[in-house]
Amino acid sequence: MAAKETFDLTCPACRAVLTVDPEIKAVLQHKPAPRTGPAASLDKAMEALKGEQARRDAAFRQASEAEKNKGQVLSRKFEAGLKRAKDDPLPPGPRPIDLD
Repeated sequence: MAAKETFDLTCPACRAVLTVDPEIKAVLQHKPAPRTGPAASLDKAMEALKGEQARRDAAFRQASEAEKNKGQVLSRKFEAGLKRAKDDPLPPGPRPIDLD
């Protein structure tokens, strides 16, 4: 059996280079992406932070709304499952004594 060689992969998101061994299916080495220069201006960096804050606030609001309705959703799912169980009951299974 010939030994397989390692190969390098470049992460599309962060541009880091990973060295992977296909035989053991593991990452052997990680080389971080080369750093780019600092932000062009402080204003651009502050706008990016404000955009992140707005995104976090929107995600929090969405999660809190989902949590408020969670009880109603679960009760409706339970009622639907109970109705389905009453309409189509399962036949009784074999008794343990019959299995001998």
